[in-house]
Amino acid sequence: MMPHWLSVLFLLAAGAGLLAAAYHGYRVGELRAGTNFWRGVYRPNREDNPLAFHFFLMLYFCAGLALCVWGLLALLGMAPALKWR
Repeated sequence: MMPHWLSVLFLLAAGAGLLAAAYHGYRVGELRAGTNFWRGVYRPNREDNPLAFHFFLMLYFCAGLALCVWGLLALLGMAPALKWR
């Protein structure tokens, strides 16, 4: 089982990383959103595909915020830590 402090650190770092990626995508106007099979990395931007851009922006933001909140709650003992072997 993973130590409690390492679990909290991982959750906060992953959440902060997702929030940083969302902020960078918001500033630049383009997000990395996975692969598009044979065409390489799919990068929706504000001008060409605003619906996909805002969908992935909200996805990154909500996931990052959820991980940060989980990490803070785990730090306070109000949420379970990660259970890895």
